[in-house]
Amino acid sequence: MLRYCFVLMVLTSPNTWGQDSIANGSMANITAGEYRPLYLSIDSPLVSVVPFRLDKQPVTNREFQQFVAENKKWQRGEIPSLFAESGYLNHWQKSSSQYDPNPVDLEKPVIYVSWYAAQAYCQAQQKRLPTIAEWEYVAQASFIQKDGSQEKGYNQKILDWYAKAAKQAPTEVGKDEPNYWGVHNMHGLIWEWTDDFNSNLVSGESRGDSTVNKDLYCASGSAGAVNPSDYAAFMRYGFRSSLNAKFTLGSLGFRCAADGNN
Repeated sequence: MLRYCFVLMVLTSPNTWGQDSIANGSMANITAGEYRPLYLSIDSPLVSVVPFRLDKQPVTNREFQQFVAENKKWQRGEIPSLFAESGYLNHWQKSSSQYDPNPVDLEKPVIYVSWYAAQAYCQAQQKRLPTIAEWEYVAQASFIQKDGSQEKGYNQKILDWYAKAAKQAPTEVGKDEPNYWGVHNMHGLIWEWTDDFNSNLVSGESRGDSTVNKDLYCASGSAGAVNPSDYAAFMRYGFRSSLNAKFTLGSLGFRCAADGNN
């Protein structure tokens, strides 16, 4: 992984337009809090989430188009196979000497993008992908409070979307009501990459040493979880654990995060 990170830094050129997004209000300030991962028991210590910033919306085709225009190595047809499957940016069309999104899709979230490309995009803006804990911490908010998981109908509404997420093309970003943090589209639009997407089933020291139940997200394996009825969260954990960093899917995009809360 160190070799991959080095290559990412070499292939990606930093720019100033990413810095502007931190200052122009397109990122939400997320205050510190605590989050209990789904796979821990009710008696397990809470995980602390330090202050950070998160994009209010997923990255759009328009934004990713600007990125690849400035970083040719990440264009469709140019990206090494090590960093993306052949379906990379499969929804973009050939125009003259390059691929571009359809004009009607510019404000829709970019999809068919690998973890490597998503991470490179965020690094180019001096940002990063959010961690699982950060993403889930923000995603548990309802429209009116930080943790809406106990509100009537909250989990069912989310689950209804996850049940059909892969069957419909995404619409434009930011068309939903923002949650407590002012963040859009945490549910109901696309799945999203996280920095440590495949770490929820392994411990910190070794990928072969895990204290987590690998069947947790399946059927009766949910019995020991914090909230066995939170099936939408089980779907997210199951989905993440099945991913490979070079995968490109028609329902998978991303947003960026940044350290601090200023």
